[in-house]
Amino acid sequence: MAIKQFEAESKRLLELMINSIYSHREIFLRELISNASDAIDKIYYKALTDDTIEFKKDDYYIKLTIDKENRLLTITDTGIGMTEEELQNNLGVIAKSGTFSFKNENEIKDGYDIIGQFGVGFYSSFMVADEVTVITKALGSEQAYKWHSHGIDGYTIEGCEKVDVGTEITLKIKENSEEEEFDDYLEEYRIKSIVKKYSDFIRYPIKMEVTESKLKEGSEDEYEKVQEEQTVNSMVPIWRKNKSELTDEDYENFYSEKHYGFDKPLKHVHISVDGAVRYQSILYIPKETPYNYYTKEFEKGLELYSNGVLIMEKCPDLLPDYFSFVKGMVDSEDLSLNISREILQHDRQLKLIAKNIKKKIKSQLLSLQKDERDSYLDFFESFGRQLKYGIYSDFGANKDDLQDLIMFYSSKEKELVTLDEYVSRMPEEQKYIYFASGETYERIDKLPQTELVKDKGFEILYFIDDVDEFAINVLGRYKEKEFKSVSSGDLGIEADEIVEDEEEKDQNEELFSEMKSVLSTKVKEVKASKRLKSHPVCLSTEGQISIEMEKIMQSMPDNPNMKADKVLEINLNHKVFGALKDTFKNDKQKFELYTNILYNQALLIEGLPLEDPVSFTNNICEIME
Repeated sequence: MAIKQFEAESKRLLELMINSIYSHREIFLRELISNASDAIDKIYYKALTDDTIEFKKDDYYIKLTIDKENRLLTITDTGIGMTEEELQNNLGVIAKSGTFSFKNENEIKDGYDIIGQFGVGFYSSFMVADEVTVITKALGSEQAYKWHSHGIDGYTIEGCEKVDVGTEITLKIKENSEEEEFDDYLEEYRIKSIVKKYSDFIRYPIKMEVTESKLKEGSEDEYEKVQEEQTVNSMVPIWRKNKSELTDEDYENFYSEKHYGFDKPLKHVHISVDGAVRYQSILYIPKETPYNYYTKEFEKGLELYSNGVLIMEKCPDLLPDYFSFVKGMVDSEDLSLNISREILQHDRQLKLIAKNIKKKIKSQLLSLQKDERDSYLDFFESFGRQLKYGIYSDFGANKDDLQDLIMFYSSKEKELVTLDEYVSRMPEEQKYIYFASGETYERIDKLPQTELVKDKGFEILYFIDDVDEFAINVLGRYKEKEFKSVSSGDLGIEADEIVEDEEEKDQNEELFSEMKSVLSTKVKEVKASKRLKSHPVCLSTEGQISIEMEKIMQSMPDNPNMKADKVLEINLNHKVFGALKDTFKNDKQKFELYTNILYNQALLIEGLPLEDPVSFTNNICEIME
């Protein structure tokens, strides 16, 4: 029998098909099953306009058969089949789609979701098979035909016997190589897992013989391996069901089945849109942080389906980074896919879907925050840091989307509060939103810098995440209220006047100048404090870089060596200041000793490292002596 050659540069195209177009070999099964589904769909669409064709859904299915001994994998469908001419046109000319022609000839609108339109999926078979045999009998035809090919060398077509209408594709699976275990595609569990992964929601049953371990008849503890035909796909996806039919348990089961997480999700969102872009989606807000969430290994993205067929396991373009914790899927009929159906050709539709999904997530989180506070607090404990990073990233482009979602610990409420809650209860005379930074809430609560603000009855937000101050700097203000650190040089608070006569004031200025000289470049200034009540000393800052920011940047691998402009503040009403003044007048050596001790005390209060711990301990010992 004469071997026919593929047409139109098809040898080169077939080489590309086998080696370049598809990223994973397992995709071949998705493509063949999709083609089989299309073949059944074609009978269904014919039946809509032809009364002589009766479509009983139970009669239509796809079957997978494994012959391990002979290295054969067969995909059988009860679809429309092909004539000799269609075999020649569809399988002899690569990239000519029988499905695309069928849609045009039968004036099927794009709203109907026949899957394959490129005519290349069939040839993905050669990624795993040395030879492919197609036996087919077309609807309304008496004659069946066999198409056979070893790949780029060409193909043959001849008449054959086949009782039923439909198509049977048999792949002779390749022998194992150093790079690939082709035996995998003859394993029952592997084939079943590929079906579940990519084709679980094909609308027709996908059947195969499945090996089960069953109790032997008449035995109480002896089991035997039994093969029985099972339907291995779910067929009807949950997202295409009416929301009224579904329970919370249904959504939770889907979350578990799809391995979106091992936790129980806090909330789900079921979206069905029939507008400029038609799509359906189920989104989940998890409760717990994945173990690798804050690492480079974590991949964000939603599962992306086209007409129920999985296209991408993680489509990152559907989620902004700050909502990367969201799990779930999107299914759309309107995606512009490339030839392999793995990548989108252009992303206009995807951008529209992503924009709507972003709004839905924010709306759901705000609803959770308002109506289910405890659940929102659980969520925020896991993912609040990510929302704050979202404010800081992209030069603050997302701050309007996120500012109402973030929360901070409150000095008054002793719990997390939103910025809106803080501002809504600010006294009329309060000018700023005050915050204090530190390693723990307990340490911040004891900071000397908080004394004056607390004394005025003003609420303070406590920042313990490394990103907090950076995010707030990007925000700048909330509802026209500017943020102000309690360590800032100007708190905007009317403090009690420090009572000093002119002579005393001059003496104090001289003392501070001498302290500044002793400390050299360690501080920018030494001055009398207007904020301290019970503590003798503290550090405040001038400029954009705070002490907490300095600590964070100093801990970075590529240490930028940026430092805050520190001001050493002295409490003139504290007994320590009296001792300081006495040494300034009578004992310059002890004055330097006291100055260094006070500076180091201020460092310790801030959680900053001592520049010379040995010298500090020696100074303490000297005082004790």
